[in-house]
Amino acid sequence: MSRSEIEFKTGKNMTETIKLTTDQIKLMSLFQNVTGATARDCIEDEKLDRVIFVVNPGKMGLAIGKGGTTIRNLQNVVKRNVELVEYSEEPAEFLKNMLNPKLISEVKINKRLDGSMQAIILVDAKKKGIVVGREGRNAEKARLLAKRYFQISSVLIQSPEKIME
Repeated sequence: MSRSEIEFKTGKNMTETIKLTTDQIKLMSLFQNVTGATARDCIEDEKLDRVIFVVNPGKMGLAIGKGGTTIRNLQNVVKRNVELVEYSEEPAEFLKNMLNPKLISEVKINKRLDGSMQAIILVDAKKKGIVVGREGRNAEKARLLAKRYFQISSVLIQSPEKIME
């Protein structure tokens, strides 16, 4: 499997090199042909049999299509679940976009004593299951992308009453 390198800005003033396989580049091209929107990135999550596309801000509606028809067409072509995330240069905003902004009350990003970055996402206890997702799929997506774009090594989804500071 050959790899290509694509360099782009991640976060504030950080340039990261993200390596994409030839298959991922083909998927991004297919995504653009089917949806008319440009994907910034493509992650193949074999474990959960899905493809995650990161789209530019404001292009989510175009990628999904009226009534979700465009995204369903793409899923039929790739024969896997397709998930979309709207990109943001702000780590907290990006995490909200991944997990459902309406259900998240706050995102805190801290530097831990060992120098690593941690994100704590606060959600209502009744909505925590929805945010985490079946089998933790949404939480896993947040961990994958937070690490890939912002070097955030830990993403915790908590309810305010459970936080011990």
